[in-house]
Amino acid sequence: MDSQLRTLLAEIHQQGQTNDSEHSAYTERMMNLEPETAQFVSFLVRSSKRTRILEIGTSNGYSTTWLAWSAQQTGGHVTSLDREAHKHVLADANLRRADLRELVDLRCGDATEIVASLPGLFDCVFFDADRLSAPAQLALLLPKLAPDALLLADNAISHPTEIAGYLAALQALPDFERMVIRVGKGLSVAYRTGH
Repeated sequence: MDSQLRTLLAEIHQQGQTNDSEHSAYTERMMNLEPETAQFVSFLVRSSKRTRILEIGTSNGYSTTWLAWSAQQTGGHVTSLDREAHKHVLADANLRRADLRELVDLRCGDATEIVASLPGLFDCVFFDADRLSAPAQLALLLPKLAPDALLLADNAISHPTEIAGYLAALQALPDFERMVIRVGKGLSVAYRTGH
């Protein structure tokens, strides 16, 4: 990653931090990934050569930019969902500044409804929106996952009650190996070995 993009990512993250210190309403907050979590997710995507990436929770495009840059390295593409139109405007602008906009399909609306309509296949899904709807989204995505799918979810340590339903749904899937990595606010990582 070149220094120009690193500087831009740091700026986007700082804007998110400043915004969140000024707003308490969930819909107004950016709740960006910690930089170390973003870098680790990028490492996972690039090292396992993920090309069909779904992100649930775009926000201002901080993590989306990381994913798009990673997809650029693998020859892949990102679909990113968020219900807040004003956040998609920010994400669109930030992706354009990063010169990565063409690698991302931004979809605005209810994530569960959009997930139901997406054709797939996805070889990587990153859950980073409201954790309570993640189990329903996971159920809808199962037939749309590549055989060797990688499933990631943030806040596995910081929000244990909210993410419990998602982790339980993962545990019920016999083909997935799973663990929680102590990076940032806790990253749930699950991997299905391709057959």
